[in-house]
Amino acid sequence: MTSEELDIAFQNAVNSINNHTDPFPADILLKLYAYYKRATNSQESSSTSKKPLISAFKTNALFQTRHLSCDEAKQLYIETVDQYFLYRK
Repeated sequence: MTSEELDIAFQNAVNSINNHTDPFPADILLKLYAYYKRATNSQESSSTSKKPLISAFKTNALFQTRHLSCDEAKQLYIETVDQYFLYRK
């Protein structure tokens, strides 16, 4: 997959998540959060929650993705979205 194709697939996955109205399981949300932050290089605002426990979970999720490149994070985001919707059908 080329870089351009990856970017398009990533944006499509982000759009499908943003357009989904049912609640997501917490573990899926944390994975998507961390992959998205890593893929878009926006980790600096990792702990914006007013609830310390939520901030801790977000920080931990980001910590677990620290070894990923942007492209790897995009690919994992896409795979997580695909798997989530595959098993929801």
